[in-house]
Amino acid sequence: MADDVINLDPFARFRAATRARIGLGRSGDGLPTTALLDFQLSHAKARDAVHGAVDWNVLEEQLPQPCIRVKSRAGDRSTYLRRPDLGRQLAPESAGLLTKGDWDVALVVGDGLSAAAVENWAVQVVWAIHMRLNGLKMAPVVLADQARVALADPIGEALGARLSVMLIGERPGLSVADSLGVYMTYGPRVGRRDSERNCLSNIHAHGLSPAAAADKLVWLMTQSLRLGLSGVGLKEETPSLDSGADDKTARLSQSSD
Repeated sequence: MADDVINLDPFARFRAATRARIGLGRSGDGLPTTALLDFQLSHAKARDAVHGAVDWNVLEEQLPQPCIRVKSRAGDRSTYLRRPDLGRQLAPESAGLLTKGDWDVALVVGDGLSAAAVENWAVQVVWAIHMRLNGLKMAPVVLADQARVALADPIGEALGARLSVMLIGERPGLSVADSLGVYMTYGPRVGRRDSERNCLSNIHAHGLSPAAAADKLVWLMTQSLRLGLSGVGLKEETPSLDSGADDKTARLSQSSD
């Protein structure tokens, strides 16, 4: 009987609780074929996520409000990967597209290091934020090509927004290649430090849900505007939220871009 079979795999119960690769076993001097093929597949997905391109036209059609398209000074993907500093600077031709207004929030969607994350989750997160604004004034959504986290600083400053919020594809790992991150900065301007940002990470199918991320973000935005700060000085004290994801899957911290 199947119930009488003794499970000799001591790692089986741990694998049920994590997506990490543990207790893979061995075949001679290497991994078993199944484990090796799984690793190679995950590595290929991570590479595709980094080198992929977001279809901004399709994304714009699905968003709830007007959009502005901008680019960083990294002219292509190869430059973007070799020169992170250029991904934090707004291209001169894009600067003229941004006009100052009376905005509480400048929301930026950047491709970052995972096009798959943006294509899979950005629309859902933007809609969830849009439905929870509670009177906050949001500028037109900015779609930023070849973007790093800090690109939201010159964008928010040019728009005259009190807060900038960057939705961006996170660096893919071998367990998740489509994780989306959200970075919020009070008083955006060029030169802001990473310690002046708050981060919500791990938005993906096995992590934080778009609804839970929006709940946390809108709470943070409200508190940031009330207190006039963001980053390490703004502590998370959100009430328990029942949005279909464990709060532990979110991280509020400094930017790692």
